[in-house]
Amino acid sequence: TMDGPAPVVMFIYGGGWAAGDRFEYDFVGRAFAANGYVAVIPDYRKYPEVVYPDFLSDNASAIKWIEQNIELYGGDTSRFFLAGHSAGAYNSVMLALDGSYLREYGVTMPIRAVAGISGPYNFYPFEYDEVRRAFGDAPNPEGTQPVNLVTAEAPPMFLVNGTSDPIVRPQNTDAMAQALRA
Repeated sequence: TMDGPAPVVMFIYGGGWAAGDRFEYDFVGRAFAANGYVAVIPDYRKYPEVVYPDFLSDNASAIKWIEQNIELYGGDTSRFFLAGHSAGAYNSVMLALDGSYLREYGVTMPIRAVAGISGPYNFYPFEYDEVRRAFGDAPNPEGTQPVNLVTAEAPPMFLVNGTSDPIVRPQNTDAMAQALRA
């Protein structure tokens, strides 16, 4: 039993901004719930339906829904966290670093911390077709890179990756951690 509202975590799944479904991640929601969190795993539009930055806007819209509704599910809006894997880690970190997406939806609830698992944070120039499709027409490609958006206002971040990840290379996490420390 819980004393009062529970902390809230929104988990954003990966899939190269082109695949994935919230129902594949019910195990993540159950794990967070078992540890005392109210967990939210939103779906978001992906390539080819949308390209950057629309998937970020969709996740910002989900955060606004949380801000307006999560108390009905026992959640505490003053303890809101983001977590994500791969492309979802990118989305989580971007939403925490670039406030324009949350402002677009009128979100005032602070992001207390972010957990990123195997996230691409420093992948320009775009090497892979999957990334070029999702980001290729971005007017400011450097501005799509979380490593370039770190400021002193960034919330605390927990970043992890496998040392031999062949898809999202460890340099992404290393570069992001270095930027955050600086």
